[in-house]
Amino acid sequence: QVQLVESGGGLVQAGDSLTLSCAASRRTFSSYPMGWFRRAPGKEREFVAAIGWSGKGLYYADSVKGRFTISRDKDKNTVYLQMNSLKPEDTAVYYCAAHSSGTYYYAQTYAYDYWGQGTQVTVSS
Repeated sequence: QVQLVESGGGLVQAGDSLTLSCAASRRTFSSYPMGWFRRAPGKEREFVAAIGWSGKGLYYADSVKGRFTISRDKDKNTVYLQMNSLKPEDTAVYYCAAHSSGTYYYAQTYAYDYWGQGTQVTVSS
């Protein structure tokens, strides 16, 4: 079992930056591809970014490309989401997720086996 704990959310103004962290409870996490998703009020959970187990293979949703950066630190068992130039439409609960087995469709929620509890990001205009 892998436990994921997100942190770093908060209330910011449009144009500001935030960095989210996702800490994993087990070192086996280092072999898992990881993803970030978000769910805005009244909307479905959507893909934001993903990173391969080696730290390569970076994928982004079109809506965040050029503004968000996903990275990981295997020594710290942590994945990060650096968010710049935040917009009000980025307001959502952000979740990190880990893929441990099966075919890896990085943008699909069903491809991930473990999820964190989420952290709220609110961007005011």
